[in-house]
Amino acid sequence: MRLKIRRRSGRRAALLAVGALTAGLLLTAPQQATAGPPNLLSNPGFETAGAPGADMPSCWSKSGWGDNDFTFATVPDAHSGTKAMKVSLTRRVDGDRKALVTENNTCAPAVTPGKQYDLSAWYKSNTPDVSVTVFRREAATGAWQYWTDLQNPPVSAGWARTEVRTPAVPPGTDKIAWGLSVYGVGTLTTDDYTLEQVGAVPPQPTCSGTAEECAKGKWQVIPAKNPVRSMHAVVLKNGKVLLIAGSGNDIAQFNAGTFTSAVYDPANGSFKTIPTPVDMFCSGHVQLADGRVLVMSGNKGYPSADGKIGYQGLKDSYVFDPATEAYTKTNDMNGGHWYPSATILGNGDVISFGGLKEDSTGNVTAEKFSAAQNKWLPMNEVNQTWSYWGLYPSMILMQDGRLFYSGSHTFGNGTPGTGASIYNYDANTVTDVPGLRNKDQRDESASVLLPPAQDQRVLTIGGGNNETNPAANRITDIIDLKKPSPAYTAGPDLPQGLVDTGTGKRPQTGAEGKMYVSAVLLPDGKVLETGGGLHDRADPVFEASFFDPATNTYQAGLATDPIPRTYHSASFLMPDGRVMSVGDNPGNGTYNHNVSIYTPPYLFKGARPQITSVIDTQWVYGDTQRITVNRPVAKAELIRPAAVTHSSDPNQRFVDLPMTVDGNNIDLNVTSNPNLAPPGWYMLFAVDANGVPSIATWVHLGGPSALAATAEPPSAHEHTFANELAAAKPNPAKRDSVPVAPTVAGCDRHYGTVSVCVPTRFPAEVKETPKARCDWLAAHQYPKRMKVNGSDPLRLDQDGDGHAC
Repeated sequence: MRLKIRRRSGRRAALLAVGALTAGLLLTAPQQATAGPPNLLSNPGFETAGAPGADMPSCWSKSGWGDNDFTFATVPDAHSGTKAMKVSLTRRVDGDRKALVTENNTCAPAVTPGKQYDLSAWYKSNTPDVSVTVFRREAATGAWQYWTDLQNPPVSAGWARTEVRTPAVPPGTDKIAWGLSVYGVGTLTTDDYTLEQVGAVPPQPTCSGTAEECAKGKWQVIPAKNPVRSMHAVVLKNGKVLLIAGSGNDIAQFNAGTFTSAVYDPANGSFKTIPTPVDMFCSGHVQLADGRVLVMSGNKGYPSADGKIGYQGLKDSYVFDPATEAYTKTNDMNGGHWYPSATILGNGDVISFGGLKEDSTGNVTAEKFSAAQNKWLPMNEVNQTWSYWGLYPSMILMQDGRLFYSGSHTFGNGTPGTGASIYNYDANTVTDVPGLRNKDQRDESASVLLPPAQDQRVLTIGGGNNETNPAANRITDIIDLKKPSPAYTAGPDLPQGLVDTGTGKRPQTGAEGKMYVSAVLLPDGKVLETGGGLHDRADPVFEASFFDPATNTYQAGLATDPIPRTYHSASFLMPDGRVMSVGDNPGNGTYNHNVSIYTPPYLFKGARPQITSVIDTQWVYGDTQRITVNRPVAKAELIRPAAVTHSSDPNQRFVDLPMTVDGNNIDLNVTSNPNLAPPGWYMLFAVDANGVPSIATWVHLGGPSALAATAEPPSAHEHTFANELAAAKPNPAKRDSVPVAPTVAGCDRHYGTVSVCVPTRFPAEVKETPKARCDWLAAHQYPKRMKVNGSDPLRLDQDGDGHAC
């Protein structure tokens, strides 16, 4: 699934020309890098030999991995002084080689957490497959670990200088080491390394709102109402929002053939209703590389009134074009997939798993949409494990093209085994990963690839179980997919808030958490968690917090959305840095049409930085793109726009853009790895040292349509993460489907209409008596005198008149 993309020749050539001119000027008066402040490196020019018998200069080590043939040599062809380091790869299957600052107390420079550092080196190379790679040491354990790749310097026949700024040093880090990796066949020669601390102290922010707003942010319910019962929300490449309802979980609308969508325009607050061809209720969706939205499956039929037949999935598939604001049909999928996953891959293809077939059984076939052919592939052209992944399984693309199933899903229990696994499409293997707690109570949990995507860490939040209906939990688990044998470890408990159980709000107690929670990546690098409920489709929780990936801690006590947001709700980032929340569809069949907007505290910290120019909005992997800003910023990133439903958006990601800073001109270094940032449209944010973001600029990341035949394609710099997994489990034998109970949605269909969800199991605190159950239904505003469809398993028809309660 690796994508090979050639660099864009125009912008790259311009930068090379500038680099060559700069190199020529500097070579007339070479300056030997020296150890000590401001340069924190020892022996930066390889001039000091190593200890007797050593084959590397002092404070430098051979490093790298993989199946390749290589040589290291200290050569006289120096940029300055008498020595330089030459690393050559003559054969490569995988991996890289690099001269690395020696990872010990003497050679590796000490750094300060929270500070940034400028790294530079002089180099010559005949391959584009070069990367600036940085490692860091954990102060508490002394263990070294990969930190990040920062830059892909271009090919240069003569001496050229590469310079890049690190992100803020993570907490708990006391030293870093770095070098230039070569990961393609070719030769790289380097000299005169420097590492200098960035000394600017950011100005103190000034509060532009109330003290409470500056600490907690602010929610506002806008006057306009959402005109459709939306279950799905997609932020489009033009900044508008597509809200998809289909029948909106309303059997009357389904029977009438009334299927709806709407487009919201934040610029003027308007909603436009969009003709919708089929019932896209509980479909899957993902943004294609060109910005169109692929919508797959949906609802072919509701369950029967007697509960003997469950939901049925459509085979239909459509694309929504933001330019025309219309749907166009694609070819059909191979089968129905009510509640399918949808993950875009590094080559722009889309892979989908799970959901219910046309006959309400569980779909065990993987589906693949070919970006090149613009169609769903025949089943025999797609690798199959015949595994059933459940409903809306959260399948997150890893940096090497494998998929991580996080354990988050909708309805029912987790998958057999540990509840979380890594799927290797090329090898067609599924391998369990351990550590996910309460794996059968992660229904309607949220999973998110934490910022930045380069860190390859995933957070799962809360969850419950719609079949057993316990109180939702507070559990959060974190997995680091950079580990050789990754496993979930316990994260901090989810903060608690107020819960409304039908008789008014009260503080949460004990282990009470929430399901249907939303997790939103913010441009300051934190995760907003908001919304959710204590039980299946009931008991909304009013609580919001920030999760900080740098410290693995929650900031509790944020302002809370005044509107309940449980089942069929969605929260998502807008290009102006605010968060929009829509929907709420409790078990009584109602729907909340109010729309809320959250303004985070960072927008009350005074004026925000501005991106005043972007030279090019068409970006290429491994390229360098220049922007200008109106004042200093600390970081820049790409955030993929939301495509969220049922707490699930596996494509949501925040991709760090290492910077080379020259005043207000900033060169952004784009990853060469499309698995880290799959092709498509992204929101580009610049963020100052106080976490205040700019308004986003839309840029497109991908490959050019045409290039000169002599252009050399770079490879993705992949790493050997998760390379010591346990043995893969055997795939099931080929099969058509798996049986799924008609009660998979957690609703007892013996009562009321299909749009009403009387729980098959009431919360534990509700006594198993008709009166207690009827009191609970009344407190939660269920319709009075719901018709009994056939038998009365919950004994709700106390007077025998054919109606419940």
